[in-house]
Parts: sequence; structure tokens; C-alpha cells
Amino acid sequence: MAERTWVEGGCHCEAVRFRVMWDGLAAIECNCSICSMKAYVHVIVPRERFELLSGEALLSTYRFGTETAAHQFCSVCGVAPFYTPRSHPASVDVNARCLDSTEIVQLQVTPFDGANWEEHVHRIQGSP
Repeated sequence: MAERTWVEGGCHCEAVRFRVMWDGLAAIECNCSICSMKAYVHVIVPRERFELLSGEALLSTYRFGTETAAHQFCSVCGVAPFYTPRSHPASVDVNARCLDSTEIVQLQVTPFDGANWEEHVHRIQGSP
């Protein structure tokens, strides 16, 4: 396991900025309708390892289906840098593509069949 460190990230226009304490290794790629369209690479961390630095007033929230997940995005540029996931409602799911200093090719990305969420969610709920 890599050492945990604070990594900053944000949206495209940089109005929304955050930092996350992350070990830089594990990520999940989901094939559900919204994650596929957003090309989201998930890094799920406990809420205490996430800090919103700026742009809270510019965040918009989108909910669908069970309305459990709170998909947040910048109302200026439209980028979705993080959200509250249905699978881990006490955590924050950061889009690894929005981190400043992460090489996406170095991540250990595990596929997740979110298109069949109910059947497969148990495979990721052991994570934070």
C-alpha cells in the first residue's frame, strides 16, 4: 500500500477545488449509464479524508433512480469532480480524472458492473 497523501483537484474552470487524502492506487471504473457517459474513474474515500476548498456555492446536484446518490457538478463548466455514491453514502467518490497529480495509467482500476448494480454492489461495498 502506498503512503497516504493529500492530493488536490477540481473542475475544468477551477472554480470548484478540493483535496483528498488518498493512497493513489485503487480505483473503480463503472459501466452504468451515468458513469459511462462521464468517463468517471472512482476513488471512494471516507468523508473525513475529503475537504472542499472552494466553489461550494457553484455546485449543482443531480439525482436520479433511487435518488440516493448525489451527483455534484460545477454549474460553470459542467465537470463532475466528486459525488456522494449510492454504494457508500457516508463517503465521497472523487473522479480520479479531476485530480491534479495523478497519472490515470498508473491506477489499479477494477471494473464494476454498475449496469447491473443490485447484483454486483457487494463487490465494492467492502471499500471505504
